[in-house]
Amino acid sequence: MGIATAIALTMVAGGSVAGVAVADDHTMPSRHDVQQSREAVRGAAADVESVRAQLVLANQRLEASAQRAAQAAEAFNGARWELQQARKAARDAQEHSRIAAADVERQREVYGDAVVSSYEMTPGLSALSAIAKSDGIRTVIERATTVQNAESALDDRYDEFRASATIADVATQQAKDAQAAATAAAEKARAARDAAQAAEDAAASESQSIAAEKTRLIAQLAHLQHVSVQLAQRRQAALEAKAAAAAAAAAQHQAELEAQQAAQQAAHQAAQQAHEQAQQQAQQHAQQPSSTGGSDHSGTNPGPSTPPAPPAPPAPPAPPAPASGAQGAISFARAQIGEPYVWGAAGPNAWDCSGLTMGSWRAGGISLPHYSVAQYEQSTPVSFSSLQPGDLVFWGSSSSPSSIYHVALYIGGGEIIEAPRTGVPVRESSIYAWTLPNFYARP
Repeated sequence: MGIATAIALTMVAGGSVAGVAVADDHTMPSRHDVQQSREAVRGAAADVESVRAQLVLANQRLEASAQRAAQAAEAFNGARWELQQARKAARDAQEHSRIAAADVERQREVYGDAVVSSYEMTPGLSALSAIAKSDGIRTVIERATTVQNAESALDDRYDEFRASATIADVATQQAKDAQAAATAAAEKARAARDAAQAAEDAAASESQSIAAEKTRLIAQLAHLQHVSVQLAQRRQAALEAKAAAAAAAAAQHQAELEAQQAAQQAAHQAAQQAHEQAQQQAQQHAQQPSSTGGSDHSGTNPGPSTPPAPPAPPAPPAPPAPASGAQGAISFARAQIGEPYVWGAAGPNAWDCSGLTMGSWRAGGISLPHYSVAQYEQSTPVSFSSLQPGDLVFWGSSSSPSSIYHVALYIGGGEIIEAPRTGVPVRESSIYAWTLPNFYARP
């Protein structure tokens, strides 16, 4: 840095910075003056970098609060989905209990009729009566057999009645348990709803606080750089856009490397399988007896036979192509671009992430639940390199699918359509614009 430039950068607020005197036009600055000026310039630069670092941290806090809100919103969707399942189970159990109770009443009537019939038949079928009124041993045997059959039938009716009663008792208890589970699920859903609202409110409050902090930091940056606030804002926005583009390019490069490594690994495994298969076939061929059925007496040994070329190993099964409704799902999602994000919403004019993908694939002819984890579980997992338009991409906080908290619709060319978060409407964006998703699935 030239001496004149160093001195010029220190001329602020009355001609001095940090006690550095400005040299008279007719006096050359001393070595000490130049050193102090350079230190002041370095200090100013450090202050600028410090402000920019604080802006980066503010953006990270904003992103973290939005992620917490998204996790809470999907936790609410999960609790609401579990409540729907619990209520359905309770309805099924109640119906089962009703049917079992009706069967008990039917068996009770049948058994009662059997008891009455047995009572009415008793005077004529008792053993003593059978003997006293019989006209021969054959009649005695017939009457005694009839008594035994009647008693056996009555016992069978009683057993059926008791079995039905036992089944009804079990069904009644299952219905009570299912209803208790539904009640607990309802309470969990209410708690999840309150937690989601609290997280949303906290994110909104933090967003306002961070926005005020960024405004202050931009003003400080403008002062340090001796430019207008508007110019400082434009410069900061350009820097953030450049950093985002670099991060996206790095993410894309990393994804391409991982896809290439996965392809190489698959090719290596296929080649290894082919080699092992060829060795097995060669061994089997060597163990087969000679087709002539006898030994060679000519004194000459035939040359070794060449094993047949092994067939090419079967290619690993490719995941099924997206359903024919994939384009319908994409068209529906595109039609919602610009509509607001509202947690828990599934249309028609507002959406959250899983509400949008559910509505999109409903237009494509496939029913999905309003819960990102369940959408993944009810779809076919695919790899990143196998993505096709219409597939779903998921973000989770760990390697477990149960940690999924965000989902978007892949539309091809590295682009997705998503309902991101409060304050950001449904949009089309690059799959690399944020952290890469860690789960992929095909409805």
